[in-house]
Amino acid sequence: MVRIIAGTLVDVGLGKIKPEEIKEIIKSKDRAKAGKTLKPEGLYLLRVEYE
Repeated sequence: MVRIIAGTLVDVGLGKIKPEEIKEIIKSKDRAKAGKTLKPEGLYLLRVEYE
C-alpha cells in the first residue's frame, strides 16, 4: 500500500494528478485510479518518533 501511495504522490508532483483528487482516489477504492506501484528499492523506514 505504501508503494501505491508513494507512486500516486509522484504523479501529483509530476502534475498528472491534482492534490485534491487524492481523497477521492482513496475513497473510491479503485486501484486503477491510483498511480503506479513504485519498486521496493529505496523505500525504507528512517525512524519512528513518539510524542
